[in-house]
Amino acid sequence: MKTLLMFLFFVTCHLYAGTLHLSLSANPSRLNPILSTDSASSLITQWIFNGLVKYDKDANIVPELAESYMFKDDTTLVFHLRRDVKWSDGVPFNARDVLFTYETITSPKIFTPYASGFMHISHVKMLDEFSVEVKYKYPYFKALEVWMMEILPEHLLKGETDLMTSKFNQAPIGTGSYVLHQFQISKDTVLKANPTYFKSSPKIDTMVFHYLPDPSSEFLMLKSRQLDVGTLTPLQLERQVDADFRDYYTIYEEISHVYTYMGFNLRSEKFKDPRVREALSLAIDRQELVDILYFGHGKVCTGPFLPGTGAFNTEVQAPKHDIAKAKALLKEAGYDENHPFEFELTTGSNRTAAAQVLQYQLQKAGVVMKLRALEWQAFLNTVIFPRKFEAVLMAWSLGLKSDAYTIWHSESSRKGGFNFVGYENAEVDRLIKEAEKIVDQEKFDALYREIFAKIVADNPYLFLVIPSEITAVNKKITPVSTSIIGVMHNENDWIKP
Repeated sequence: MKTLLMFLFFVTCHLYAGTLHLSLSANPSRLNPILSTDSASSLITQWIFNGLVKYDKDANIVPELAESYMFKDDTTLVFHLRRDVKWSDGVPFNARDVLFTYETITSPKIFTPYASGFMHISHVKMLDEFSVEVKYKYPYFKALEVWMMEILPEHLLKGETDLMTSKFNQAPIGTGSYVLHQFQISKDTVLKANPTYFKSSPKIDTMVFHYLPDPSSEFLMLKSRQLDVGTLTPLQLERQVDADFRDYYTIYEEISHVYTYMGFNLRSEKFKDPRVREALSLAIDRQELVDILYFGHGKVCTGPFLPGTGAFNTEVQAPKHDIAKAKALLKEAGYDENHPFEFELTTGSNRTAAAQVLQYQLQKAGVVMKLRALEWQAFLNTVIFPRKFEAVLMAWSLGLKSDAYTIWHSESSRKGGFNFVGYENAEVDRLIKEAEKIVDQEKFDALYREIFAKIVADNPYLFLVIPSEITAVNKKITPVSTSIIGVMHNENDWIKP
């Protein structure tokens, strides 16, 4: 009997241990969910913190820190919180944390684009230690989705004088399935399973995010089987993956929820002329970008909302590549061979190949585009945040529930907002505000399709490509399945022998 118990103990420890090796292409900046505006930081914080609700694998909204929720009427939402949740330092979670998070994110001292979702709220109040009432100013179409925002610990941060520079941002305490174990700039980030997690603890004890800013380094680690999950480029998939690789990894390919775009600083005199923006758009061959950069593993992006959703406008087509018309528009705007249109495109170091293809395409229309590539954090801190650029090449994540306010409303051009290009259109502003109060999905979608068309017509961005997301996962890991929210939707259940 003793031998059998020892054997079962060994098997259990074996199944519920192990290390999952992944990669990060950029340094995380702040591991604080209300301040995490870059993908690297968000990738880490999603494991450390929880919201009141979340999406399940089929994109349905389900309770998370909340045990249940109910709408008392069109503008009043009540959350009943779980009573078995603890912060990873052992302190119980309760309604004070929810109220504190709301008050923090809406504070004028905090600069965060996520505050936009909370401005529709009239008040948040505790009904008791485990119940919260949220009163909206009017029926709001994202009343539930707002509370996917991860909750902060009141007991640790209530006396913080400056959250923007707090040590908490590099040493967070959360309620999530993992806790931060190691974090240093340009080093690996390590998470450990949270032993006090309110759901069943993850079956994989450790997650190591290897800092690999160069895609070729990630691929080399995949080939040497040092990563369990990694991203493949189309070139790697088409030309460099061999039979041994396919024996070790399962490859999943789906259209990503990300588009690539060229954004203009609309405060710059160079880009205030709509003829210039249209000329640049016509000079770019988007299908050629898909073919050259992605070997056909992607599609042309036609606008700002996710294909397949009701907000996506199928009647809006990508501009037809037309060099002659591009040159004519530039000439109308005062540019020719003797006085060419010149500008600088700044991007992260991981997008230099795309920038070079764009440079080549625009050159055919007589446009002189200078390139500047920076490491990601330097790009954010010296270019995006201070808004010191002429044009940028970036990517943006497409949400399952479209929300135009955060990027396209003129109010979001303020400090901390995502409308850093300075886009302003009074009619788009009006339609966004009108849509916010519509809970009828068909009416909402109709308005958003109109917003879609108006934004595209203005060319504040040049929408370029939606690449495929190609993920390789170690075949030894089970159970793995695809989902609209990603292949790692059930990572807490994964077992790595």
